[in-house]
Amino acid sequence: MRSVLRRWALPLLLAGMLLALALDAAALWRALGWNRAIEQGSVIAAAGPRAMEDPDSLPAEVRFAMAAERAAGGQGDAALDGWRALQAEPTPLGRAARFNAASELLRQAERLRAGQQPGQAIALVELAKESLRELLRQEPGHWAARYNLERAQRLQPDADEAEAAPAAPPRDAERAATTMRGVGQGLP
Repeated sequence: MRSVLRRWALPLLLAGMLLALALDAAALWRALGWNRAIEQGSVIAAAGPRAMEDPDSLPAEVRFAMAAERAAGGQGDAALDGWRALQAEPTPLGRAARFNAASELLRQAERLRAGQQPGQAIALVELAKESLRELLRQEPGHWAARYNLERAQRLQPDADEAEAAPAAPPRDAERAATTMRGVGQGLP
């Protein structure tokens, strides 16, 4: 019995190694194909209709590239959907998806402000600001997110900042410090 095990152990081990090598080669071949499609800007075409029905079966990087391709093609809402699906991941790709989604929201808000219904841009700007703030909580050194947050603040300042301005005193209000005895009127 031992001689049979010794006799078949090496061929079985080699067969297992060859199978693992073949699986790795197939995965590498698929990855190279996706990289080629990303470089050429044809990820959606390479994914095919079956992948469109079940996009979760695709690698996250491919879904990110598909969203970027849609954004470049003027399909901002479809791009937002793709990036939102990736935002929850605590990875650099998830943070990049959050940044891209917030940037697309700002672009849409700027188009709405220039159009017939500028009031609808307020909600998009607020969503973008919240997303950028979340990104900055995760990665404080993300300077592009800081810049876009500043742009969003200029488009729509926070309500707290607008309310923080001191209220003017009532017109006929008495000023306590100037009417009290023993209180100096000038500078020390």
